[in-house]
Amino acid sequence: MTRGFAVLIAAALGLAALARSGAAEAAATPWQEAKGASARLVTAVDGTGGLAEIPAGLHIRLDSHWKTYWRSPGDAGLPPALDWSGSNNLGTPTLAYPAPHRFQLFGLETYGYETEVVFPLTLPVAQAGQPQHLSLAATVLVCSDICIPASFSFTLDLPAGAATPDPDSANLINRYANAVPGDGSAAGLAIGPVAATEKGLRVEATAREPFEAPDIFVEGAPGDAFAAPRIATSEGGRRLVAEIDRIQAADPPSALAGSPVTLTLVDGPRSVEAKATVGPAVAMAPDAGAWLGILGVALLGGLILNLMPCVLPVLSLKLLSIVKLGGVEAGGRMPRRQRLGLLATAAGIVVSFLALAAGAIGLKAAGASVGWGIQFQEPVFLAAMAVIVTLFGCNLLGLFEVTLPGRAMDAAARASGTGRPEKSGLAGPFLTGAFATLLATPCSAPFVGTALGFALSRGPAEIGAIFAALGLGMALPYLLIAAVPGLARLLPRPGRWMVWLKALLGIALFGTAAWLLSILAVQVPPAAAAAVAVVLVAIGLVLWLRRRGGTAVRRIGAAAAVGLALAAVLLPLRFDRSDAATPQAASAIPWTRFERAAIPGLVREGKVVFVDVTADWCLTCKVNKLLVIDRDPVAAVLGEAGVVPMLADWTNPDQAIADYLAAHGRYGIPFNAVYGPGAPDGILLPELLSTETVLDALAKARGASS
Repeated sequence: MTRGFAVLIAAALGLAALARSGAAEAAATPWQEAKGASARLVTAVDGTGGLAEIPAGLHIRLDSHWKTYWRSPGDAGLPPALDWSGSNNLGTPTLAYPAPHRFQLFGLETYGYETEVVFPLTLPVAQAGQPQHLSLAATVLVCSDICIPASFSFTLDLPAGAATPDPDSANLINRYANAVPGDGSAAGLAIGPVAATEKGLRVEATAREPFEAPDIFVEGAPGDAFAAPRIATSEGGRRLVAEIDRIQAADPPSALAGSPVTLTLVDGPRSVEAKATVGPAVAMAPDAGAWLGILGVALLGGLILNLMPCVLPVLSLKLLSIVKLGGVEAGGRMPRRQRLGLLATAAGIVVSFLALAAGAIGLKAAGASVGWGIQFQEPVFLAAMAVIVTLFGCNLLGLFEVTLPGRAMDAAARASGTGRPEKSGLAGPFLTGAFATLLATPCSAPFVGTALGFALSRGPAEIGAIFAALGLGMALPYLLIAAVPGLARLLPRPGRWMVWLKALLGIALFGTAAWLLSILAVQVPPAAAAAVAVVLVAIGLVLWLRRRGGTAVRRIGAAAAVGLALAAVLLPLRFDRSDAATPQAASAIPWTRFERAAIPGLVREGKVVFVDVTADWCLTCKVNKLLVIDRDPVAAVLGEAGVVPMLADWTNPDQAIADYLAAHGRYGIPFNAVYGPGAPDGILLPELLSTETVLDALAKARGASS
């Protein structure tokens, strides 16, 4: 409706620019007076010309302290009633409603307008080029201390001549047409999940710019009535969660879960309207039992994270640290230093998760978007991680033993694990756990997404508790071996094979560095990634030469390695990210660029939309593509006519994708959803895909169109 008005009135204004200065004003009836209000019928043009539709408006001015009503008036009132009987050459008119305001009086809540309102009208011309006779009987309920039906009768003739526009009338109609809630894309608003609660509804929404004075109007089944929302905002005011009580139920009462509702979110001049199906009931404030369940999900998610493809590069570090346990004494006793090493690694994991929690809390407080693994969207972070894993690999290959003065030398030697076992400290195992966590963050394992979705939509206490549980889950293997040392006896005994294993694991870490550079090459110009790669090779060469030289060479080599490492980290800052090349991955699937606003229109056309939110740094995403999405029969179905596969590439920061994820209560990827006539609100898929799951969702989304 709004888009049609924009087109019509843009055309009218364009014609106005070409019209001579003495052109007649657009057609309008005289003002008619009634108690509490006056009204007129106005059109943007004074003739039908070649138009198929005439933009018009029912213009109402209200006396002080009087108001009139929206299409859903609330606890009392009636919407406007229009009768076009007696009109000629008129198709079926449509009336639109600008975003309403909430009024409270004597405990009643009503929705409508005060001072002035124009109800935009679309008046189809049944026979183009012919005159149109308009006859309108309008009844509008206006209220102050009392309510009175104000009746108006308008007649207006539009000749068949040129459709000469009037800019003032066109602008007036267009101003109110733009206030009609749309899909929110222009306003930067999006309504997310809608779920039932014990008392009513829980609604989530996001905004491109911070909310100022949001309000939500709910239209449910006839007879249902809802109170004003209780709204809490977060992420710098860009996200809200509203609790809306149902204060009156239809007769007979029906469960809200599974029922359709229409939601209108109004925030000053911005508004959005969305139809949704209420999701299953949720508890707004989890009790102790529910909290234990959520923490259990987080614990299990952290444990499973150890097995996910995105953590495979970390397994080299884990395996070597476990093998180094070596001598478990008779009777299953473990030397104290080995147990402390395991506990230090576990502490490194947990502390790193708490640091991530603190970062998420800080970002939310600052109004920034938060998500699991979004640090992999930053070139400096990628370069730093590439340097770190390269140094780890060089250490495993025996290319360096840090020789710094005094305490720094001792700490570095202990951290690298190259010192004598009896003198090895806890810094190395602790850093192993920290780096393992950083490399694990591109992945959203089963249960991790559920836990993160709950945590990141809530406050600092919930975020801290759930991130701690995730870290504890990931650290469980270390804690288990430390608690039951006899398990270590199942591992191979130390021997010469460890030398070969160290070399193999070092090469695996170089492979991890190459993977990080491949991601960097997507975010900055390839020349920048190549320069970082050259510097990493130079670091390895310097460390090799340093090991073979004397004391002076070693000192110079150490300084050179530190300088090269710093240069590798800072190199991406010298390049503009906008110059990065956009790779076109070869695929038999006809992917289109993700466009959230286009999804409802495609569904109305009877099409099925498959959304894949992915990133080059998400290894689980790549596994999903390799094993499910890019293979038949899924690939064949995605290539069929009537199926629109949308690719949302989150390798680089993209606020539209972040808002889309947040609207679904998700903060990590992979994320996949399927929309269609049978599932207009979308079917959300699990993090790890299976062929059966995807095909079932596509079939359900087809619904009536199959």
